[in-house]
Amino acid sequence: IYYATGIEIQVSYFFINALFMVFALKILGWKFCIKTIYAIFALTFFLWAVQQLLRDENGNLPMLLGPGQEFMACIIGAGILGFGMGFVFINNGSTGGTDIIAWIINKYKDVTLGRLIMYCDIVIISSCYLVFNDWKRVLFGFTVLFIMTIVIDYVVNSNRQSVQFLIFSKKHEEIAETISTELHRGVTLLDGTGWYSK
Repeated sequence: IYYATGIEIQVSYFFINALFMVFALKILGWKFCIKTIYAIFALTFFLWAVQQLLRDENGNLPMLLGPGQEFMACIIGAGILGFGMGFVFINNGSTGGTDIIAWIINKYKDVTLGRLIMYCDIVIISSCYLVFNDWKRVLFGFTVLFIMTIVIDYVVNSNRQSVQFLIFSKKHEEIAETISTELHRGVTLLDGTGWYSK
């Protein structure tokens, strides 16, 4: 939107999120919305403030890594973005945008937040070709998206307090004994009967 119309990022970010918040309020409730509203205002402010701080006397933003380092900037930026968004998700919050869409779908479908964000952002990143007519930018966008998604899922999944595995085997006693004595983990044996075959 910024490159196509010149509307500042923080302005379009704010208004798009206001629209998403209407849906989130009905589906996800007030508690989620209060955290998200805080994040939207904070991110809107910091998008503006950081741009003001980093602009030079001509109004240009600097290339922090220097020329020719776009790919490294993608990797570093995606990692930082993924960690930040992962920590927000751990606390049941959202930074707005496609996060809200991901949370709404995640409420009804068992798909990870990182993957849902990736699906939404694939459409957005692909559409930037219409503005730039440059596949290089699209590929860099996909690189950021892929790394960010992996990091988000890593941060969110590493915060889980417990994980359950179901193991089906005729050697269940050996497996249970190994898990219990060598891995020092709890084991529960379930004796089941298939209902169709009895």
